[in-house]
Amino acid sequence: MNHLDKLEAQSVYILREAYREFKNICMLWSIGKDSTVLLWLARKAFFGHVPIPLVHIDTHYKIPEMIHYRDQLARQWQLTMIYGENKEALDGGRTFPDGKTDRISCCQALKTEALKNTLSGEWPRYILDLETGQYRPDGSREKYTGVIVGVRADEEGSRSKERYFSPRDQENDWDVGDQPPEFWNQFKTDFAPGTHIRIHPLLDWTELNVWEYIEREKIPVTSLYFDQGEGKRYRSLGCYPCTLPVESPARNVEEIIEELRSGKFANIAERSGRAQDKDDGGGLETLRRGGYM
Repeated sequence: MNHLDKLEAQSVYILREAYREFKNICMLWSIGKDSTVLLWLARKAFFGHVPIPLVHIDTHYKIPEMIHYRDQLARQWQLTMIYGENKEALDGGRTFPDGKTDRISCCQALKTEALKNTLSGEWPRYILDLETGQYRPDGSREKYTGVIVGVRADEEGSRSKERYFSPRDQENDWDVGDQPPEFWNQFKTDFAPGTHIRIHPLLDWTELNVWEYIEREKIPVTSLYFDQGEGKRYRSLGCYPCTLPVESPARNVEEIIEELRSGKFANIAERSGRAQDKDDGGGLETLRRGGYM
């Protein structure tokens, strides 16, 4: 068993444990490579069928190709695809840069607030009709008590403090100093009633592992990750006002792997193109403590 086999086995185990231990869980799908690998692993864990709803928080600032890719793959793989949004913030102009607010406040409104209220069922959710390809209001407003997320510890500092099974309070707030130990593959899955659970099956994967696995499994990812002839590509995907492509001639998965192993990105952080990470001197941890994905 090689390193990728071990990572895969661990992640499949975590996914099955999560499904067995917790009721009413969902899985976040950001459309990026990590959460798409997570989705692929879920298909393996449950023999081709994903019994967990996929939730996407639509900020309406995503690159249009991302949304097209999301819906196309959801129909192809017959996924229960749901999205939520912060319509009040969008209608009220509490956005960056058009609404003259800062990036962190925009993230809090369009992502954190939208995520909390989508999970709780307090705000409308929309579900994809796999036959027509159109979204309609989701008739279920049942609360999701846990959410599976494709974060990796090596992405940035605050994510390295996570656990595979990470508890939040009822407001989704994260107490970084009060995390259960996880030694020798022993996981705590018994939490007090009302605890909101974040589950992180990819925690020990690196960016290179993810691309090596995509290559091995031939997982379809959006073409935004590849140079289309302009010498640029996206290394990390997010909202277009805050996420910039990097200078890179990589046109396929093999060339991305080479860049990460020994090329120009071997020693450069993956999220260096994310402007919001540079705000507030630790903006992402500030967001995550408040319930950010």
